[in-house]
Amino acid sequence: MRISGAESVVMKALWRIESGTAEEIAAAIEADRDWSIATIKTLLNRLLTKKAVTAVMHGRRYLYAPRLKETDYVQEESRGLLDRLFGGKVAPLVSHFAETKQLSAEDIAELKRLIAELDDDA
Repeated sequence: MRISGAESVVMKALWRIESGTAEEIAAAIEADRDWSIATIKTLLNRLLTKKAVTAVMHGRRYLYAPRLKETDYVQEESRGLLDRLFGGKVAPLVSHFAETKQLSAEDIAELKRLIAELDDDA
């Protein structure tokens, strides 16, 4: 399932609030974007078509909820990025960030911690 950048903003809001009306989703997004309610509804309809969200009539409004799990989305997007840019391998990705000086001291410490954990599990 391909989710556009704008659609991912709506999904992130829904993952945060778990479910809501278009107006509630718009309020959750408001700080990030200056989108009209019509834009939010258009994006929600696209996500409905893609079966990424569900909609149930609640009174006179629809109540939307994520159908796609955030962890599944992150895994799919991460795998796609690795496949498209780095031949499916993680090491060239990390190498790229290291070579372009985009790793902070905290990033490096976290990577070392993760590698140590992996070594302990092996």
